[in-house]
Formats: sequence, structure tokens, C-alpha cells
Amino acid sequence: MSYLLGVVLFALAILISVSLHEAGHMLTAKAFGMKVTRYFVGFGPTLWSFKRGETEYGIKGIPLGGFCKIVGMTPQDDDVEPGDEKRAMWRYPVWKRTIVMSAGSITHFALALIALWIIAITAGLPNPKFPSTEDGFKAEPAVIALAPCVVVENAARACQADDPASPAEKAQLKDGDRITAVNGRPVSTWGDMLDVVRATPPGAATVTFERDGRPQEARVDLAAVQRPPLDDPKGATSSVSALGVALRPSTPPRVEYGPIAAFGATADFTGTMAVQTAHAMQRIPQKVPALWSAITGSERDMDTPISVVGATRLGGEAVENNAWLVFFMLFVSLNFFIGVFNLLPLLPLDGGHIAIAWFERARSWLYARIGRRDPGRVDYLKLMPFTYAVILIGGAFTLLTVTADVINPITLFSR
Repeated sequence: MSYLLGVVLFALAILISVSLHEAGHMLTAKAFGMKVTRYFVGFGPTLWSFKRGETEYGIKGIPLGGFCKIVGMTPQDDDVEPGDEKRAMWRYPVWKRTIVMSAGSITHFALALIALWIIAITAGLPNPKFPSTEDGFKAEPAVIALAPCVVVENAARACQADDPASPAEKAQLKDGDRITAVNGRPVSTWGDMLDVVRATPPGAATVTFERDGRPQEARVDLAAVQRPPLDDPKGATSSVSALGVALRPSTPPRVEYGPIAAFGATADFTGTMAVQTAHAMQRIPQKVPALWSAITGSERDMDTPISVVGATRLGGEAVENNAWLVFFMLFVSLNFFIGVFNLLPLLPLDGGHIAIAWFERARSWLYARIGRRDPGRVDYLKLMPFTYAVILIGGAFTLLTVTADVINPITLFSR
């Protein structure tokens, strides 16, 4: 039930986000005097609606987004009634049209920023000083946090009733102890400890450690587990020893901020997220073969794109595992990505309309400088083949990601 609740909550969050996206278009259009005839949540048959002024508001039967109708978005639109010619959107200055068309993405960015600010002062944002690579973790001091058990097979999952207890816990080691030697072999970093422990045969071993600055020793019965080589996480597994501990980093993974400091931290994190989003979008064409492989039976690459279906499933998993921070960070990431994607200069995206508006403005300025007649507005009908191509490619990619998310979804938690 908790998984289903998470799915419903995340789907509702997406629906609200998209509805607010369309509300952003509507409110800015109305503020500039453009005519908005319809604003609906959902698609398909109308379940309920009412009319206030010149705009009809309502709810459709299929809760997959929403839309608003602004009269005269392009010169080729034939929805302009007599007397409304001056209120057609395409007749307004380019800066006003830019604000209206970008208002949807701005709404997504605002939702992401507000959520991030709240997270910053409640749960904290990722610490920029926290190690970001496996090599960074290996360079950390070998300060331990006791694991509740040892998972024998090579699997990232929660402990189960029949899993062996942590050898370190049985030997009465404690969180915060710093390992300095195993069977007399010195250890200075977490990477050293992993190398030494795995090279030690399973069974009895002497572990030297520091607790509160004082050296101590303990007899530990190392467990036998299946693990791949440290330098090849996807390599073949073999039997090695395990102490039953995790790294306790010297720097906290998250940092909480006060209400004022949270503004700067949110801005910094947003900049990092923007770079990561740009890199992720650049990698999308490279990940198409991996998506196809996931559909045809291969292991799903965690770095492959996910659809709204996949994000919703992850939201359900987060609630099922009481990981609300993951739930809200998914909400932030999705809104930020949609905001950026929607500004791409491609029709029928909002960014395509903005690009055309500024192209017209630049062309008019250039023609005026060289003494040529203004060529006027772009003919959208001539761009329809390109628009259909974008829709076709986007639709095929969406179908591919949705299929992968149904057949072989990415999971963050063991179920």
C-alpha cells in the first residue's frame, strides 16, 4: 500500500507541476492583454468546467497534463475572432511573447528552487566537499560505521533474517573506530583497509584500531563473501573476506542551512544541477542502445534516461522505504529537467516558439540596416515537416523509455 501511495502522490505532483506550467502561460498572457479562451487540467472528454469572463476553466477525463489556449499564437492560426485581431499573440512585442512562452519553464524552475530551499533548511543539501568518486572514498581515513549484517552474495540489498551478523559488531567494535592494521599489516585509508581485509583469508584475524585516540585490538572472525575486484565493479566475483563495516566519511554527506544561507546554497546546487542536466542531455543519444538492450533482456544501466513512468515508480519506492528525501529530490530533478528541456529551440516546444520570435526580430533589424523590406513573419506551415520530425523522434524515444521502465525498471531499493 505504501508503494501505491507513493506512486499516486508522485503522479499527483507531476500533474500539479504541469498544470502550474500551463497556468504560467495563461497568467502572463492575460497580464499582457492576450486573449486566453481555455485552461484545462488533463485531456480527453470534459468532466467539469465553468466559464469566467472570456476563459473556460475545467477538468478533462485523462489526467495526463493540461493545456491553455492563447488566441493567435502564430500568424497562420485561424482562431482569431473579428475585433480580437490586436489581441492575437503573434502581434505582441517579442519580449512579451518570450515571457509568456518561457513562463511554463520558469514555473518548473520556481517549483524546483522552492523545494530545494525547503530541503536545504530541513534535511540539508549534498555537501560539495563530500567525496564524489570511488577513489575519493578510498582516500578517506578508515573510520568505520558498523553494518547490521553481511550480505554474502554480491547484491545491494537490505539485511534479511538469515544474513550473517557483522563480524566487527560481534567483536564489539563501534561506530567511529579507526582501523589501523589487520593481522599486523598497516592501514591508513579506507582503500588500504579494503585491500588488506580482502587479501586476508576468512576466519580469525587481529584488527588493530583507535578509539578515542587510544590504540586497541580485537579478535575478529572475518566473513566469506562474493565480491568483484575493487578496480572492476562489474567483473567476475570471487570469495573474499569482509569485516561487516561501512565507511564513515570524515565530512558529512549533507549540510543543513539557515533560512538566509539556504538561498546561496540553493543557488550553488542549482548551478551544479544545471551542468549535470546539460551533460545528461548530451548523453541521451549514446544511451539509446542501452535502453534497447534493457528491453531485450540485458541488465538496466542506472545511467539510462527514465520516463515519467520510471520517475513515478521511483517515487513509489521512495515512499515504500520511507525515503521522503529521495521522493522530493526526484520531484526537484524532474521539474528542473522539464524546465530545461522545454526551452530547447525546437518546435513544438516553447523554446521553438521563442527561437522563431527572436529570429524574426533579428532578421527585421538586419533588413532595416541594409535597406531591404522586412520579410515579415515566419510561415509556420513551412516548418511543419521539421515539427513532425521532432514529434516523431520524441515520441519514439518516449515509447522506448516507457517500455524500458515497465519491462526492466531502474530501482533504488531492493524490494
